[in-house]
This record gives sequence, structure tokens and C-alpha cells, in this order.
Amino acid sequence: MADDSQDLIKVREVTDIHSNWSEHGSGEPGKFSFQLILDDGAEEAVIRPSAKSAKVLVGEFTAGKSFYYDTDREVLLLRDLE
Repeated sequence: MADDSQDLIKVREVTDIHSNWSEHGSGEPGKFSFQLILDDGAEEAVIRPSAKSAKVLVGEFTAGKSFYYDTDREVLLLRDLE
């Protein structure tokens, strides 16, 4: 019998987002990260996009009404974008 547990998708609602930027040496480009609070603190995930992707994500976070994160595949799902 095959193990179906690998086929399950574990998706949690993003209930809060914390953003961060940190310097990595004088004159060096900094690093962005977003801490995703999932299901009111049941779990957390951190994503570290490039500066260009971070700019796009901020726009998506502003335009979206709900977000979900697939913790197994590390995929951010955006719904109801305006």
C-alpha cells in the first residue's frame, strides 16, 4: 500500500505579516525578510525575497484580502487581489 501522506497539502492562513530589513555591511545591499504568522500563531514561516521580489510582495500584500501558505511546499498563495 502506498504512503499517501506525501500527497497531503498543509496550507495555513496567513493571519499577520512582519517585515524586516537588515544591513549586511557598510555599503552592501541589505536583506529583506517577511515573517508570516500562520493561523493566529499556530505556526510561523519566514521568507527572504530579493529586493525586487520584496517590492512586488508588498504590493500584493496591500492589494490582497487573504493569504495562505503551503508549509510543505513553501508556497505563498494570494487570494482576492484587487
